[in-house]
Amino acid sequence: MRGDLERVLFDEPAIHRRLDDIAAQISNDYRELDLTVIAVLHGSLMFVADLLRRIPLPLKLDCLSVASYHGKAQSSGEVVFKQIALPDVGGRDVLILDDILDSGHTLAAVRETLETAKPHSIRVCVLLSKKKQRAREVDTDYVGFEIEDEFVVGYGLDFRERYRNLPYIGVLRKELLEEG
Repeated sequence: MRGDLERVLFDEPAIHRRLDDIAAQISNDYRELDLTVIAVLHGSLMFVADLLRRIPLPLKLDCLSVASYHGKAQSSGEVVFKQIALPDVGGRDVLILDDILDSGHTLAAVRETLETAKPHSIRVCVLLSKKKQRAREVDTDYVGFEIEDEFVVGYGLDFRERYRNLPYIGVLRKELLEEG
């Protein structure tokens, strides 16, 4: 799988150092609050697991399964929620964790959906934020890394459900994106 990458952007030690920093910020910001973490599946799975182990606070964890890429290299713009019931976040301080902020469609839809439950607050944390014009603007409170507008995989991020298990983040070779 390493051969499918143009280059590695962030190796495992770099990711873990950045997670230490983000966890310290979150721990400080939420130390007196009633924290509920909402993980956006499946891409955030590795990020969420590693980040939450670094946050020494009581918290509630819930997940949302959403899709907007539908097997393509770009978001379709259509965000599909795959579960029957939404997490109970009424009156709680919510932190949304997602793998990547790209078009903004997914995070905007998740935030708007959770706001209907009237949480006390909502903040957003992403591992990666692409430097690009977004279809929908989304404010982020915590960002792991800013990256160029390239297709990345690894550490939970996939292309057609492959590469999630890589312990690092890399840029997928362009010819693999064009093959289908």
